[in-house]
Amino acid sequence: MSYSRNDVVNFLALMAIGFAIIPMFVTSGYWYSSILIPWLCLALAAIGQQIVMGYAGQLALGAAGFMAAGAFACFNLILRVPDIPFFVALGLSGLIASGFGILFGLPSLRVRGIYLMVATLASQFFIIWMIDKFGWFKNYDTSGIITAQDIVIFGREFTSPLQMYLVVLVVVTVLTILAVNMARGATGRNWMAVRDMDIAAESMGISLLRTKLQAFAISSFYCGVAGALFAFTYLKSMEPVAFDIKLSFEILFMVIIGGLGTISGAFIGAAFILLFPVVLNTLGNRFFHGMIDATIISAIELVVFGVLIILFMIYEPLGMAKLWEKLKQRMRPKTAPKTRLAQL
Repeated sequence: MSYSRNDVVNFLALMAIGFAIIPMFVTSGYWYSSILIPWLCLALAAIGQQIVMGYAGQLALGAAGFMAAGAFACFNLILRVPDIPFFVALGLSGLIASGFGILFGLPSLRVRGIYLMVATLASQFFIIWMIDKFGWFKNYDTSGIITAQDIVIFGREFTSPLQMYLVVLVVVTVLTILAVNMARGATGRNWMAVRDMDIAAESMGISLLRTKLQAFAISSFYCGVAGALFAFTYLKSMEPVAFDIKLSFEILFMVIIGGLGTISGAFIGAAFILLFPVVLNTLGNRFFHGMIDATIISAIELVVFGVLIILFMIYEPLGMAKLWEKLKQRMRPKTAPKTRLAQL
């Protein structure tokens, strides 16, 4: 596993933009609370979906259920364990979601394809049902909506939009680097071998049991951490309805539209799914002055998502990430080939 000079330059540029330029120039709390924070949280969940679906090739649905497990686990850890550090609670909530991922990843050893997707869909309904059924998870609150605790790190409360953005950015940066390292290393090669041809991978000595369950565990860990951050920094409340099946489909759309098997595709797909409804509503209000009903605009969103998924699956399976790479290659200046005379 190695990194080129361009990888290092791109990473440093992104870190400078995320940690220095954005806090310097973005002063509106709306951008942090409604755009940047949910984008980073959903992108982290999409990375988890990428691991199990894009790299390991397992058709799984139910990422929002693992997000709910992570969110409520983090809430209860902070509530019931005195003085537990936030990052420790965040990591433990990811491990708890990882346990659910291993449990619902067991059918991948016997079934595959659409049957595996239906089997993993059970995790979505089971986790939400369990949270609703047992009041302990919601601290026996009868309203159905509980307020998330404030984020406290080293005795300091992080409550402003900028502070919460920086917390989310640090977590997403660390986990993204780990995901890139796993994808480029031996772990990622095992995932892709199982994805491309599992029988050949098993004949080469790769354990299908360990590789598939590892992908489900790491994927659900990422989703659990993303769910906890989503609840504590964006929703600022705990509500099982917020992690419904619609959110699972949105994360699935992010992966397909952004590009299967690419970490950058998770961020691109999350940005598109998050910003497209905002752009569509803005254009509808500007050109039609509110004459188009909101339900019609919502239906248009679903139609556009469906058409894009069909087009990308047919013509560009690697999604917008591949289109972005092609665009960068075309924008690079082409160096003229050296002639023999010039070489002499």
